[in-house]
Amino acid sequence: MRKLLMLNLLVAVTLQLNAQRKTSKHEQPNVIVILADDLGWADVGFNGSTDIPTPNLDMLARDGVSFTAGYATHSYCGPSRAGLLAGRYQQRFGCENNIGKGFEGPVMGLPLEQTILSEVLQDNGYQTCAIGKWHLGHTPEYWPNNRGFDDWFGFSGGSRNYWGKSWEKSFTTWHQIMRNGQPEPLENLSYLTDDFSKAAVEYIDTYSKSKKPFFMYLAYNAPHAPIQATKAYINNVDHIEQGERAAYAAMVSGMDVGIGRVIEKLKETGEYENTLIFFYSDNGGHGKGSSQSPYRGQKGLLFEGGIRVPFLMSWPAGFKGGTRYEAPIIGYDVFATVINAANIDYKKADQLDGANLLPFVKGEKTTTPHNKLFWRYSDGAGYCVRKGNYKLVKEEVRGERFLFDLKNDPYEQKNLLKTMPEKVAELQSDYENWNKDNVGNLWPDPHLPNIHKMKNARELIMKKTSGGENNY
Repeated sequence: MRKLLMLNLLVAVTLQLNAQRKTSKHEQPNVIVILADDLGWADVGFNGSTDIPTPNLDMLARDGVSFTAGYATHSYCGPSRAGLLAGRYQQRFGCENNIGKGFEGPVMGLPLEQTILSEVLQDNGYQTCAIGKWHLGHTPEYWPNNRGFDDWFGFSGGSRNYWGKSWEKSFTTWHQIMRNGQPEPLENLSYLTDDFSKAAVEYIDTYSKSKKPFFMYLAYNAPHAPIQATKAYINNVDHIEQGERAAYAAMVSGMDVGIGRVIEKLKETGEYENTLIFFYSDNGGHGKGSSQSPYRGQKGLLFEGGIRVPFLMSWPAGFKGGTRYEAPIIGYDVFATVINAANIDYKKADQLDGANLLPFVKGEKTTTPHNKLFWRYSDGAGYCVRKGNYKLVKEEVRGERFLFDLKNDPYEQKNLLKTMPEKVAELQSDYENWNKDNVGNLWPDPHLPNIHKMKNARELIMKKTSGGENNY
C-alpha cells in the first residue's frame, strides 16, 4: 500500500513538473494577430460554412469568442491594415486609399509619425515579428523592420503569385519575398501559404525559449487572387462541384491547415494558454468563389458583405471561451485590447478609436463597445455610418444613399431613406461631424476604377435583361 502511495506521489510530482515546463515563462500574454485576405463572412465553419473545412479556426472559436458583427476597418486591403495596426481611423492620418504600385510621392507608406501596435509592444519588452503580406509601404523605410518588427518574412505589395514567381510582367521588390529586408532565394520557397505557416511555427519554436513575450503579425495573402492551391488542399475540397468555389475553398483550407500547425506548436511549447490570438479578414470576400451569404455586397463595398468579416479572439488564460458576441466590434479594437491585456500604460491611449474588448467578453460590462462606427473610401466617394441598429450608406456602385434598420432588415433589402428622413438627417450629421477631423489622403485611390467597373457592368446587365426599357 505504501509503495502504491509513493508511486502515485511520484507520478503527481512528475506531472506537475511537466506542467510547469509547459507553462509560459512570462506573465504578459504572447499576442498573435492572424489576417486572412479577402475572406468571405460565410467561408469559415464558426460562421456556418458547411463546404469549406476550417477545423482549426473552429477550434479557436470554441476556445475563445467569435463575433457575429465583427467589422473590418475598411472595405479593401491596405487601409484596413493601416487602421488595424494603428488602432485609429485611417482617415485621421491619410491612409484611406491603397497605395498604387506606380505612385511616386513624398510619403510612400503608412506615415512614420503614426505609432502602430508593433512599435508599442517592441518598446515594452516584446519580441516582434511580421510574416506575410505588408501592403503599407513601397520603400524600405516603411517596411516592417523599421516599424517595430524585429523580424520580417514576407512581401511589401498587395498581391503576388503563390509559387514564388511574380504574376506581374515586372518583378520588383513589391513582389519579392523578403527576409529582414533581403530577397529570399527562390529555392527556399514552395507554396506561399505553407511558407508563411512554416515561418510562424519556426518563430514560435525559437522564441518560446525566451523569457520575453512575443508578438506575431501573421498576415496571409490567402485567399486573395491569383487563385492557386496545391493538390493536397484541392483534395480537401473535392466534394465541391462548382469549380471557382472549389479553387477558392482549397486556398482557405490551406490557410486553416497552417493555422493548425501554429496552434499545435503553441501547445507543444506550453505557450497556447497564455497567447492572445485574433483572427480577422481585412475586408469582405472578393467574389471569385467567396461567399458573404446571407449579407449583401462584397469587397470594396460598404454593404455588410464588404465590411462584416470572420472575426474571433482566443485567450484561454484570460477569459472563458465558447461564446458568440453579438454587439458590433471593429478591427480598431485589437490595439486597445492588446495593450490592456499586456498591462501597458500607453501614453496616447486617448487617441485610439478602438475599445478594450476584454470586459465585454468577460461579462464585466453589459453596454456595447461602440455607439457609432464610421467607414469611408476614396475621399468620400463612399461612406457609411452605423449607429445602434441603423446604418446609413452612400455607395458609389449605386450612386445613391440607403438607410437600413439592421435589427429588422439585417440583409439590407429595404431602403428606408424616404420613410425615415429624420433618422437619415441624424446619421448624415453624425458622419459630417466625424469627417471634420479627417485629413487629406496621401495618394490617389487605384481601387475606385474597380468599383466603377462593377457599377458599369451591373447597369449593362440590367439594361440587357430589361431589353433596354421597362418591360412588364
